[in-house]
Amino acid sequence: MKRFLQSAPAQAAIAWAAARYVAFVARTVRWRIEGDTYLAEFANGPPCIVVFWHETLPSMPIFWLRARKLGLSRPAAVLASRHRDGQLIGRIVRHLGLNLVSGSSSRGGAAGLRALLQALAGGAHAGLTPDGPRGPRRVCAPGAAQLAALSGRLVLPCGARIAPARKIGTWDEMRLPLPFGRGALVCAAPIAVPRDGWQASIPVITAALNEAMDRAGALA
Repeated sequence: MKRFLQSAPAQAAIAWAAARYVAFVARTVRWRIEGDTYLAEFANGPPCIVVFWHETLPSMPIFWLRARKLGLSRPAAVLASRHRDGQLIGRIVRHLGLNLVSGSSSRGGAAGLRALLQALAGGAHAGLTPDGPRGPRRVCAPGAAQLAALSGRLVLPCGARIAPARKIGTWDEMRLPLPFGRGALVCAAPIAVPRDGWQASIPVITAALNEAMDRAGALA
């Protein structure tokens, strides 16, 4: 059974079903959204780097759905690990209408960051989980700050939470959201990262992500 579940046809079917499920949940939840102004600027402005903790992946489709409702027309490229689990997430991402860049923001991520730089230079938005693919939880790897410093693009920290949800026992304490519940999406103020001394922006991005998550938890 394990071998079958890891096969290409099974992974494709799982990705299709997971994408349909998270999109269904996003559409049935009663949402509260804070930072809609920042989200509208993202949807209608220049390329930007949206960041969110790995644990929020099942809840973040609302970000893209809301952005499209506000007029998003730019494509978006999302970073996913080359590991099998990361590639499954990548297949789910494609079903949600986003492009996939293979790599990692924390381990051997040079190729992934180069691809995201190319995407930004080509006019696309970029998305990544700075604590992915395998943690530590809520600890920013340098990738997001490096990407912003090299590209000159703003970083948009976001948090999302849906209740009720079930913990699934992963390193990031990810929760599987349930439909017809309450949800919150919080977009914090965009962060400008200087080309020189970008390292000082890592704790700033971390703090903004944690504040967005805490606020989303309180609202949901």
